[in-house]
Amino acid sequence: MAQPHVIVLFGATGDLARRKLLPGLLRLYEAGLLKDSMIVGTSLEEIDTEGFVKIARDACEEFGKGVVTDQRWAPFAAMLSYVPTSQGAHALADLVEEAERRLGGPAQRLHYLSVPPKAALDVIHELDEAGLVERARIIMEKPFGTDLASAKVLNAAVHQVFDEDQIFRIDHFLGKEAAQNILAFRFANGLFEPIWNRNFIDHVQIDVPETLGLEGRTAFYESTGAYRDMVVTHLMQVLAFMAMEPPTSLAPGPIGDEKNKVFRSIRPIDPANVVRGQYTGYRGKNEVADDSDTETFIALKVIIDNWRWAGVPFFLRTGKKMAEGARIISIAFKEPPLTMFPAGSNAGTQGPDHLTFDLADQSKMSLSFYGKRPGPGMKLEKLSMQFATQETTSAVGVLEAYERLIHDAMRGDHTLFTTAEGIETLWEISQPLLDAPPPVRLYAPGSWGPNAIHQLIAPHAWRLPFERSWRETGTSSRS
Repeated sequence: MAQPHVIVLFGATGDLARRKLLPGLLRLYEAGLLKDSMIVGTSLEEIDTEGFVKIARDACEEFGKGVVTDQRWAPFAAMLSYVPTSQGAHALADLVEEAERRLGGPAQRLHYLSVPPKAALDVIHELDEAGLVERARIIMEKPFGTDLASAKVLNAAVHQVFDEDQIFRIDHFLGKEAAQNILAFRFANGLFEPIWNRNFIDHVQIDVPETLGLEGRTAFYESTGAYRDMVVTHLMQVLAFMAMEPPTSLAPGPIGDEKNKVFRSIRPIDPANVVRGQYTGYRGKNEVADDSDTETFIALKVIIDNWRWAGVPFFLRTGKKMAEGARIISIAFKEPPLTMFPAGSNAGTQGPDHLTFDLADQSKMSLSFYGKRPGPGMKLEKLSMQFATQETTSAVGVLEAYERLIHDAMRGDHTLFTTAEGIETLWEISQPLLDAPPPVRLYAPGSWGPNAIHQLIAPHAWRLPFERSWRETGTSSRS
């Protein structure tokens, strides 16, 4: 971070910029992580810098943390400038050069493409025309193609302008504290790394239900669906952190190599191991055909064909308008022989031991196990040990996902970003499903998806909904 930075925010007045990027940049500035930086906004809105500063302040007041007073806002506002897209590439280049002059000379450039996928290549060509490729990195939002052919075309087009090491394909799931805690938990603890394999783990669930529907986004979703929107870009990336071999170091190159090895080890997705769903009421919207086959829900079984994970199924599930919103990884351990315990002891009756990672902004972990209930006889009950980030003294310093990822991109750290090779491999293993998707099954809004999900995971059971809730801070450790 020794270099000054000019951050160019494309789509600067859009929803993502207002909800996440502008409040995140303010927080990075106040944390001392945006020293010697300027922010240039550009979008279709025909406004000037003063209008953009007002939009940015409104966004930070609505979606940021704390009260935005004039005193707090003034130094950040001085970093902002704006040019409408309609003024062309050279107007943008002039504004970036002016920002660099204010910083005292040539600066590192970070271009954030907060634009619809179909506009991404236009922006890249604009950057090329404006001469803003040198000393630059770009952050690209998903989706990275919609199948193998389109992903290859997109990557080839981007590589005509930017080298791979300049490109940061963002996945906010991996920016969460809990996702990175998987690496620390696995590789820093002699208690867990020796048992992180097929000999001790029975199955793994990665479950991301959402309560939100698709109001206002149905046109976008009709061309993507839950698999393209969530599984390739989010859930598979989390799976790679879970399943990867120990890297030679926690550096971007070795971690990226191990993630790609996981992707190459995944068997092509068998449509017979997939349940697609659509919530009742999705059809009949303005942009949705009455016979739409787009899935708003998907559950699938993923098989990793390598030495560590042979025979261990990974179950992935995500959907809209479901009963609860959550982001969990649940690892079920194999059960020991229980014949020594007397009848009525409850041994094994509440399922296997689980290690659970909650990927919420305030991350949590839980390890459940059987213990003896105090009193006469051998009665067992399920107990748990839990950890929550907010209980630590350093919780106030936790960056949100977008804040962390922007900061990593400024530092040139690719650890939490995916590569062209990784994306193309995922589309390649997805092709059997894309070619012959099973028909969608209807499910009621507020449910956990179609009933067929229970046959998919049998003889196991879905971990969500939890039978026992997370404990509150300061209460008993039982869950």
